[in-house]
Amino acid sequence: MFGLAKKLIGGIVDIVSDIDPSQFVPSDPPPPRRPLVYAESHESDEEKQFRKIFRQLAGEDMEVSPNELMDILNRIISKRADLKTDGFGLESCRSMVAVMDSDSTGKLGFHEFKYLWNNIKKWQGTYTCFDADKSGTIGSKEVPQAFKAAGFPLNDQLYQLIIRRYSDEHGNMDFDNFIGCMVRLDAMCRAFKTLDKDNSGNISLDIKEWLQLTMYS
Repeated sequence: MFGLAKKLIGGIVDIVSDIDPSQFVPSDPPPPRRPLVYAESHESDEEKQFRKIFRQLAGEDMEVSPNELMDILNRIISKRADLKTDGFGLESCRSMVAVMDSDSTGKLGFHEFKYLWNNIKKWQGTYTCFDADKSGTIGSKEVPQAFKAAGFPLNDQLYQLIIRRYSDEHGNMDFDNFIGCMVRLDAMCRAFKTLDKDNSGNISLDIKEWLQLTMYS
C-alpha cells in the first residue's frame, strides 16, 4: 500500500514539476474584514447597492453558508439558458466557501462573498467566450485555452487531470464544474504565491501546514 501511494504521489509530482508558478495570475486576496460602521462609511454607491442585495441574500447574520450559496447560485443560473449545468451541489459550495473563508467562520461575509461573486462573473465571461460551439459546455480542446485566458497556463498532463476530475465522460465541462475548479485553482495558486515569499517557485510545508492547506478546501 505504501509503495502504491509513493508511486501515485511521485507521478503527480512529475506532472506538475515543469509548471512555472510565476506565470499564474490568481486574483488579489479579498480585503480584510473591517468594523461594519467603518466599512459602510467608506463604500461607493455601487458597494452600498451590493451590500443591500447581500443583506437580502444572507439574512440577519450577514453571512452566507454553503447551503445559502448553493441556493443563490442555482437560482441565478437557472435563468441562464446559455450555461449548461446540472446545478451547484452542496459539496461544491462547501469547497468554495472553504477556500474563500479567510477568517475561518465557515461562512462568507460581505467582502468574501463580493470577492467570490466578482470572480464568478469574470470566469463566466471566460466560459462563454470559449464555448465555441455554443453548446453551453466547454470541451476538452477548449479547456486549455479557457484556463490560459483566466491566468492559469498549465501543462497538458495537468489539463488532462482536470478534465478527468471536472468533466463528464465525453470530456465536456459544464458551468458549475468549471466555476468549482476555477475557485479552487485560484485559491491554491494564491496560497502558493503567499507562501513563496522569495518567488523561487518552491515552498516548504510541514505535515500540519500541508493538512491545513489541503483538508479545508
